[in-house]
Amino acid sequence: PSYPQSDIARGTDPAKTRIIFANPDSPFLNRATQGQYVPGSTFKIAVASAGLEERAISAQTTVDSTGGIRIGQWFFPDWKAGGHGRTDVVKALAESVNTFFYTIAGGMDDASGIGIEKLTTWARQMGFGEHTGIDLPEEGRGFLPSPSWKEEVKKEPWYIGDTYHAAIGQGDVLVTPLQLAVATSVIANGGTRVAPRLIDAIEGPDGSIQERMPPMIRSENVLSPRTIDLVRAGMRSAVTDGSARGLNALPVVVSAKTGTAQVGGTDRTHAWVTVFGPSHSADLALVVLLEGAGGGDTFAVPVAREILAWYFAPEQQGKRAHTVTGP
Repeated sequence: PSYPQSDIARGTDPAKTRIIFANPDSPFLNRATQGQYVPGSTFKIAVASAGLEERAISAQTTVDSTGGIRIGQWFFPDWKAGGHGRTDVVKALAESVNTFFYTIAGGMDDASGIGIEKLTTWARQMGFGEHTGIDLPEEGRGFLPSPSWKEEVKKEPWYIGDTYHAAIGQGDVLVTPLQLAVATSVIANGGTRVAPRLIDAIEGPDGSIQERMPPMIRSENVLSPRTIDLVRAGMRSAVTDGSARGLNALPVVVSAKTGTAQVGGTDRTHAWVTVFGPSHSADLALVVLLEGAGGGDTFAVPVAREILAWYFAPEQQGKRAHTVTGP
């Protein structure tokens, strides 16, 4: 932390302690497990999965992205002026094509969307909107909005625009970074949702492994192999041809989804990227969030690249192999 831990551990200086607690940056907030943020386009891995599971889209489904969708006086844009052209699900994930995800969730023209209820149902299956089950206290739940919630809390009806906003991870959707890592691991490991654990094993005084702490499986076969293959392909394409190209120089093949999340209707944006690798047999899911930094491709991807370059360096892989097998 950016303060002397002794100021808190010893409690010898109440004035310094009060200053730390009053810091608007909330240094005591465990952002990984308790911070709840607008996820932006990283949430599209859940939206694509929901559309595929509900068979609202397939590998062959395409949407013509011309710059956005207009509903009456309201315009819901693509991030790219003029749009992305004809787009399938792999391209939609790689280039983060908003119109494709608007169509999945809320529909467009003759295409009917799956609706907010089915979208949030599948998002929960992947780990959003509820505790991950990590062995730490006071974990955040995140939030998945619903028409009944909006009517009760905001005293407003649910509009198609609310569905469109949720489809691109905006509006009232909130996630913790750890929830996003869990959802990413569902894609990476073939459909199993696990509860994160801090402790892998307990060692004895001589360094020998006394007890393994196996992962706790929350649910299996969360998504079909067909869905997983297509979402993986889109996330891989994001690295080779899309918004996460900055990860191409790594020593291993990885897959990713970036996000640039607008905060509270302002111009301030959070920079996100979620990554797993190696793509063909992942042993790591990584989420990077930089609060208020800007674009995920510009700011979060370089941070992820540095972390992954260290993690996959030969000397680190050797250390992990030694830890797994034991002395």
